[in-house]
Amino acid sequence: MDTGLLIALLNPTIALALGAAFLVLFSYQRHRPYLAALGASYCLSAPGFLLQYFTLPIGVALTKLTSNICFTIAACCLSSAIVARYGRRVPYVGIGIVTGGGLAAFIWFMFVQPDLTWRVLVMNFGFGALSLLVAAELRTVRNNGPTEKILFALSLLSGLNFIVRTLVVVIAHGPFPSYDGFYGSSYWTTALLSHALLSLLIALCLFTAAALDVMRALKAETHTDPLSGILNRRGFEERATLLLDQCGKAGFPVALMLADLDHFKALNDRHGHEAGDRVIADFASKLRSATGARGAAGRIGGEEFAVLLPLSDLGAARLFAEAIRSFYSAGAIDGLPPGTRVTASFGVAARTGREGLMPLMRRADEALYKAKKNGRDSVRLSYERPEKTFVAEPLAVG
Repeated sequence: MDTGLLIALLNPTIALALGAAFLVLFSYQRHRPYLAALGASYCLSAPGFLLQYFTLPIGVALTKLTSNICFTIAACCLSSAIVARYGRRVPYVGIGIVTGGGLAAFIWFMFVQPDLTWRVLVMNFGFGALSLLVAAELRTVRNNGPTEKILFALSLLSGLNFIVRTLVVVIAHGPFPSYDGFYGSSYWTTALLSHALLSLLIALCLFTAAALDVMRALKAETHTDPLSGILNRRGFEERATLLLDQCGKAGFPVALMLADLDHFKALNDRHGHEAGDRVIADFASKLRSATGARGAAGRIGGEEFAVLLPLSDLGAARLFAEAIRSFYSAGAIDGLPPGTRVTASFGVAARTGREGLMPLMRRADEALYKAKKNGRDSVRLSYERPEKTFVAEPLAVG
C-alpha cells in the first residue's frame, strides 16, 4: 500500500472510530441528542473522504458531488451539535445559507463552468465561514467551564485552516487544472493532516464536555432529595456554606429559616405514607418557588426543611417565613380529603459577624422548638447572638 493511500485512509478511519464512540455514548445518554448529531457527523465524513480517493461507477463528477454532499451534511451536524451542547439556539438559517451557498457554487464549477481550483476554494470557504459562525455563537457562552473556550479557539483555528491555508497553498502551488496529481499535491496532504488533527482535538473536547455533563448529573443526584426535588442535607450544607462565604466576603446580611411540618406522623398514620409523600413534595415545591435561585432550599430531615436567604436580615426572613406559613396552611393538597389542613412551624435566625452554618442552624432550631412548643403553625425568631471567643492579649511589659 502506497503512502498516498495510507494518508487517504487516515481520516475515514479516525472519523468512523469517533462516530461510533459518540453513537455508543448516545445509546447510554438518550436525553442528550447532540451526541447523536456528533456521531452522524463523523460517520458521514468517512465516506466523504473515501469518495475523494475512490471513484464510483457513476463517474468522477457525481462521485465528487456525493463526497461533498457528505462533507456538507457532516459539517451541518457537527456545528449544530456544538452550538446545541452549550444551550445556544442553533442558527439553522445561517448554517443553511453558508453550506448551501458553498455546495451550489461547487455544482456550478463542476457542471456549468468546470474549474477544480474554484471548487476547492468555494467548498473550503464555505466550511471556513461555518466554523467562524460556530465561533461567534460560542463567544457569548459563559460559565460552562473550560470546554467552550477550547472549542471557541478550535472553531477559530478551523476557520483559519479552511480559509487561510487554502488560499496560501492555492497561491503557492495552484491552480489545479485537473485531478491528475491533485491527491499528491501539498494542498491535499495539508488538508488531510490538518483535518485529522482538528477532528481529534474537537472530538476530545466534546468527549470531555460529555464526561463533565455526566459528572454534574451524578453530583446533582447525590445532592438532591428524590422525593422533594430540592437539596438533601449534604447538598444544602455545601450550598449554604458557599453562600455564607460569599456573603461574608461582600458584607451582605444572611438569614436562615428552619421549617417543620406539624403533626406529620399523625397525618401519615391517618392517610398513609403516599399522602405524606405528597405533603412533603407540595411543601418543597412552595419553598423552591419562594426561594428562587439566589438562596438555598433543602430537605434536611424527614419533615424538616431549611432555607438560607442571602441579602436578608431578621425582619426580611421573618416576613418570608410568615408568607410561607400563611400560604401553605391556607391551601389544599391534592390527594388529601377536603378540609384537611396541614400546617408548619418555623424558626428564623440572622447571621451575626462571621458565624458559621452549624451555630446558625442551632439558633434557628432553638427558635423552631419554641414555635412547636407554643402551639405550632407559627414563626419564632432567635434574638440571641453567638458567643464570641476572646483571645487574651499579653500584658505589656515595661
